[in-house]
Amino acid sequence: MEVAVEYTKRRCEFGRQCKFEDGETRLLESILPTDAYDENYRQRNPTVTGVDTTPHYSETEVNTERVVMKNTSMQHIEGGWPKDVDFTEQSDVKRFRKKVEKDEDYQYAMKTLVPRVQRCMKQNNTVNIYEEYFEGVETDHCSEPPFAKGLAVFRDPSQVTRTATSVNWHPEGSSNGKLAVSYAVLNFQDKRLSTPGLPASSYIWDITNSNKPIVELAPPSPLCCLRYNPKSSDTLVGGSYNGTISYFDLRKQPNGSTAKCQPAECSVVEKSHHDPVSDVFWISSKTGHQCVSVSTDGQMLWWDTRKLEEPIDSLILATDSKGGGMTLGGSSLEYNTEAGPTKFLVGTEQGIVMSLNMRNKKTNNGITVFDTGSGKHHGPIPAIQRNPTHSKYFMTVGDWTARVWTEDLKTPIITTRYHNSYLTGGCWSPTRAGVFYVTRSDGIMDIWDISHNQNEVAYSHKVSDVALSSISIEGNTQGGGKLVAVGDANGTVSMLEVCDSLAQPQQNEKTAVNAMFERETKKEKNLEVREREVKRAKAQEEERKRKEKEEDDDPIAADNEEMRQLEEEFFKLTKE
Repeated sequence: MEVAVEYTKRRCEFGRQCKFEDGETRLLESILPTDAYDENYRQRNPTVTGVDTTPHYSETEVNTERVVMKNTSMQHIEGGWPKDVDFTEQSDVKRFRKKVEKDEDYQYAMKTLVPRVQRCMKQNNTVNIYEEYFEGVETDHCSEPPFAKGLAVFRDPSQVTRTATSVNWHPEGSSNGKLAVSYAVLNFQDKRLSTPGLPASSYIWDITNSNKPIVELAPPSPLCCLRYNPKSSDTLVGGSYNGTISYFDLRKQPNGSTAKCQPAECSVVEKSHHDPVSDVFWISSKTGHQCVSVSTDGQMLWWDTRKLEEPIDSLILATDSKGGGMTLGGSSLEYNTEAGPTKFLVGTEQGIVMSLNMRNKKTNNGITVFDTGSGKHHGPIPAIQRNPTHSKYFMTVGDWTARVWTEDLKTPIITTRYHNSYLTGGCWSPTRAGVFYVTRSDGIMDIWDISHNQNEVAYSHKVSDVALSSISIEGNTQGGGKLVAVGDANGTVSMLEVCDSLAQPQQNEKTAVNAMFERETKKEKNLEVREREVKRAKAQEEERKRKEKEEDDDPIAADNEEMRQLEEEFFKLTKE
């Protein structure tokens, strides 16, 4: 990481400011010529000398050379044994130990050292240095103003400017300290795509060393998405620009600095997606080797990473399985085992949200289409994610707004105000149920806390001068949530640390957020019921007007109606 020091100096340190103004001519001093000092000087040819009493200042900037850090390792093996003793043989080791223990010098040394060791151990046990004095005391961070600070910057080693298309944390979070980042050029017909030798590599970074990646992934085509396997953190799956799926096994990589890891398996172009892969997820299975991918070609494919020659299942993202609807292109994907191992959420290029339940494939292939009217986004949905605490509710990010939905309704229950710039991504906080992050095309990251305010952004942070492209937060519902990795269009990934008020769960927050979601859901249901009543009343009124118009236009029908009424009155009179 390049370190720059800015040296500034205040104006007052340069002396008093000169202010010039016009004034009358004044004679300050008149020195007349005299011969009294001629003996002390020697005449010389006339010369011109300039005298200035202004002090001279200089300013110099110095920046130290960049320190390149390199990780080295040392292997310690068992040593110190005599040459005639093989330490791998237990019998030789036991024989030598018995011989040493019978030695008088050994016994004397042990008798001398044991009292000293016992005294030190008793001193250490006197005070428990790991004792928790305030265990169970929860700190309230509500009054703390939100803030975020930068920790590290990871720049794409490639010479060609590429976009950081996805950022994925290691399943163990910050304790492992690894970050998988995929890079690609996503602009259609971009001039960079015709560059000879366009790099296709993606990298795995160590968050403690931003100078050089620790692993280089070398797929056949640039990766648009990349994810760790939550069950086996040594394996990853990525979706490429040419539509193929690549499976990486880090255990098979060669040794060496920045080892280049080739795909262990790769799908065939003819049996893969026809457009770049928008997103890919590992799914719950007995083997732990199955994943699902979605693309803008309108297909959703299921794969077994042990055999990627062809997908094990496929589905067309159509609004009507009978052929009467339209096929939508998938731009984002969400899968959460807590919501159900067969449930998926898909955000589309058309701004429509689709829910899939593979257990209900008999009904429209298990596809449920959400609002296609005023509730849908005005553009593609780059991010969709379920709430980590309440999986029934999920968030979508698209156009200039972020919206919260529920599975029980087809319209959004919460919609943020329109941002000043186009939104490019977003995600929920893994630790706080009411906090979510969105990234913008002007390089700003906005943090919303809807448990406190649904109308205004809680905190905005300027991350980059270019558009942000991806975001990921380490941690889960049990802990974490402080480290945020944000990628931009220049391939730079910035790691930020947010304050405790945005990461630490507050007291009764889950209950309060759930009550808020239920309240908004009930409100939307009441509005739907009212809207149906208004439509029904309007239809009945139009039907009544239509019948009245038909009766006015048909005199015979009017006479028949009058005769019918007279007959009813006559029969009533006869009964009385």
